[in-house]
Formats: sequence, structure tokens, C-alpha cells
Amino acid sequence: MIQKLHIQNYAIIDVLSIDFSGRMNVITGETGAGKSILMGALSLILGDRADTAVLLEKDKKCYVEGTFTLAGAAVMAFLKDNDLDAEEEIVIRREIAPSGKSRAFINDTPVNLEQLRKLSSQLVDLHRQFDTLELGESDFQREVLDALAGQAVLLDKYQTVYRNWQAAGRELAKLQEQKAQFNKEIDYNKFLFDELNDAGLRTGELEELDQELKLLSNSEGIKTALSKIYYDLKEGEQPMVQQLKTLQHSLQHFSSFHPELPILSERMQSVQIELQDIAGEVERINDHINYDPRKIEEINERLSMGYKLLKKHGVQTTAELLALRDQLADKLRASLNVDESIAAREKEVALLQADAKKQALVLSKNRQAQATPLEEQVNKLLRQVGMPNARLKVQLHATELQAAGMDAIEFLFDANKSNRFEPIRKVASGGELSRLMLCIKSLVAETIDLPTLIFDEIDTGISGEAARQVGVILKNLSRKRQVICITHQPQIAGKADAHYFVFKDAKGKHIKTSVRLLTQDERITAIAQMLGGEKPTAAALENAREMVMN
Repeated sequence: MIQKLHIQNYAIIDVLSIDFSGRMNVITGETGAGKSILMGALSLILGDRADTAVLLEKDKKCYVEGTFTLAGAAVMAFLKDNDLDAEEEIVIRREIAPSGKSRAFINDTPVNLEQLRKLSSQLVDLHRQFDTLELGESDFQREVLDALAGQAVLLDKYQTVYRNWQAAGRELAKLQEQKAQFNKEIDYNKFLFDELNDAGLRTGELEELDQELKLLSNSEGIKTALSKIYYDLKEGEQPMVQQLKTLQHSLQHFSSFHPELPILSERMQSVQIELQDIAGEVERINDHINYDPRKIEEINERLSMGYKLLKKHGVQTTAELLALRDQLADKLRASLNVDESIAAREKEVALLQADAKKQALVLSKNRQAQATPLEEQVNKLLRQVGMPNARLKVQLHATELQAAGMDAIEFLFDANKSNRFEPIRKVASGGELSRLMLCIKSLVAETIDLPTLIFDEIDTGISGEAARQVGVILKNLSRKRQVICITHQPQIAGKADAHYFVFKDAKGKHIKTSVRLLTQDERITAIAQMLGGEKPTAAALENAREMVMN
């Protein structure tokens, strides 16, 4: 629940603090005194958008701060999931700078508006006059039945299965689309694969053939060069190997006469041996090189085929062609395997759908079970709040599986016992909607963990006994929930545990809104003024005293 609300520099509020009771809080005051301004400020910490128009003094920052007691498991889970401190109190602060920049904080940690809204929806239910429009929305009507049926856990379980079913269905659709694409491309892909596969290329083959062709094409020149080298080294009139051997022997004869001559002699011997080895290598290579026109023709044909494939597929190497072949093979295998994948996914989708439908039927059964009791309880409360001829009727019919089950839910309304039930959104007036919403929320509040209910002028259009009964309902609500109610009705104000009076106060040249908690005597006077005007009679005062005491 909300313990304290502090407002500074907002609209016509300079500085204002309110400490709320944990039960029924009533806020009254003259029209225009600023009661709804309080709700506007509270809306800021509940996630509403704001602009600089709310600044009382345009050069100063506005801020609104609410202190809440730590609520249930959902709030704890939110704080944990968002890395926020879970302390005994939750302090929510909203600041609006003169520049228009807005910032929000939860326990002094900056958060965005979406986080603020999610948390506040677990802490406060703010009902305004225009909020009754949601009463005509199917989601709200379904939520009412689910809350009364206490099937939040069942709904979460169903929605998990439903999401899995939807995801599996999307995967199935992708596979079916993939199959259709495969069917379009399979013939062409098979042709490309067969062409590459029939070519029988091995890794690096085209590059090796290109090198071999260059060798064969230049074989005669190479053999001529090698033959000349071998001849000059070993078989000429004066072979280099023999000349070097002779020279080395001539030097070796004088080796003992100079210390460096043996070294030179050894070096010459090494060179002679190396040249002799080179001559052998030249002879061996020369013997293996032969000009072969038929081989050249075969290589040219093979290269021609390979170059056409390279050009066709826009690649540069044999490796890229082989990689392309493997990719095409994978596609062909995938096209053959996709039917198996589709069959497996279809089975999964069918099982998930059956599970979702089974769970949806349980949800539907529980909603059906709550429809008649809801009608009876709401109609009883409608009579209590001054609408004896009004009746609510809950209509359910089956639909296809949806995110919340397989029910279309419509709340129908007949205000005058005409037996012509129409959707609420079409026939109920604003005052009727307000009282109907109060009746429904008073029932739902028993089953949901929502610590604070706020009603902003929900008593519009009623008075007398109807207003007293609205007060009774609000009082009963406050036994288990904190209730904050802005009202013009003395019958409702008399039920308060804490009564706050909003008034305008002249401070210098400015009129500003202030709030104070009334004492018992002040409450009696304020309620008497609501009954009989600015100067209440003794009868009005006695009537007010009776309202407060009872």
C-alpha cells in the first residue's frame, strides 16, 4: 500500500505531503480546489507521461515521490528481475526538469517508464471516471472471470503451451515454405550438382594441370637447356667437373707449403662434388621430360572444361568449385530430408495444439462456472447502489484457440428490465458504468493481490441511499485493501478511517493547493457542509455526527 505521497512544484501545488491510512482514505474539498490534481501527480509515479506544463514555477524542478510498503511475490519478482533493491519500503520518485526531461527512480535506481508502469500495476489500481471504458473490453471481462475462478496459474501454464504451439507452427510454416522453394530449385540444383560431380575434379587439380601444361608446352626448350648444362659439366671437350678436379689436384700438391692452401683445396673439392651431383640431377630431370602432344591435348580439354565451370559459377579455384558442389549436395539432401522434418514438426504441432485445447477447455469450464455467480452477485450489488432495475449478463461462446484460451466473453447490460441485453459499451451511461465497475472490482478485489485501490469520483451521478451503499462497499473493500477515494458525497466521506481536506490557500500573490488531515470534529463540520452548505444547520451537524460515528 501507499504510505506517503510527497509533491513539489506540481500544477498549483507548492509543497505537499500526505500520510495515508492503511484502510479507507477519503479526500474531499470544493470543486476546483485541486483534488484531481493530486491524482494527476500520483499518476506520474504510476507511469503516466508528463511535460513542463505541470510545473508551477517554470525554472524549478517538479518531483513526486511515493513510499509504498513491500507487497507480494509479484513485486518481489519484478524487483529481482530488474536488479532493484528489495527493501521493506519501495520509494518511487518522478522528476520533471524545466527543460522537459523526465526521470523515474525506484529505490533511487533510474528506471524507464515501462518498468515504472509494470511495478505500479502490481501496487495500485487507479480507477477514474474515464477508466470505466475498459469495462467494455473483452480482455478486462475475461480477467474478471479468471480472477474470480482463481486460475492465474492455470492461465500461465496454458499460455506457455500456447506460445510453444504458435512457435512450432511458425517453424512448420518455414519448413513448408522451404520445401516449396526446394521444389522450385531442385531440378536446377540437381543439374548443377551432376555437372560438377561428373567433372570428377580433385582438390587442386586445375592448378596442377595448368602447371603441367606449361611444363609440357616448354619441354623442348627445357630439355635443350638441361642437355647443354649436362654436356658442359660432364661430356664437353673440357668438362667443368673434370677441369675443376684437375685444378684441385694441382693445388693439393702445394698444400703443405701454405696454411690456407688446404682449405682452398677442400673447398674446390666440395664444388667439384656439388657440380657432379648437379650434373646427375640434370640428367635425371632431362630423362623424365618428354614432349607429348597427346597429353597436351588431354590437359587442354580438361582445363577447358574446368575453366568453363569456373567462369559459370564466378569462382577462381578448384577448391571453390568443390565447395560449391558440396553445398549443392547439402541442398539436395535437405530437399530429400525436409519431408521428414515437416512430418516431425506436424506431429509436434498437433500434440501441442491438443494440449493447449485440453487446457483451454479447463479454463472455459472454470469461467462458465463463475458466470452465473458473478451475475447474481453483481446484480445484488447494483440494487444496493441504487440501480434496482439494472442487470448484468455474462455471455460466453467458444472460439478458436487464442492467447487467453478459446472463449469470446461479452458482458451484456440491461438498465431497465427490458430483457434487451446489449454490450455494456453500447448502452451503459457514465454513472451506470462507474457503479457497475465498483461492484465488479469489489468482487474481484477479494481474489487478487492488489494492495491499493484508488477511486477518483466514482460516485458521480448518485446521492442519498445509493451513495451510502457505495460507501458501504468501499468500506468493506478497505477491510482487506487500502482504499483511497475522492468524493463529493457525505455518505461516503462518513465511512473514512482518514479524511483529508483539499483547499486553496493564498500565499502572497499566488493561490496554491494544500491538504490537511481532519480531526474528528473537523470531519463532522466538513461532512455537515457537504450536506447543508457553507453554514450547516444543527440538523446537518447532527446528521454528519451520526454518519461519522456509524
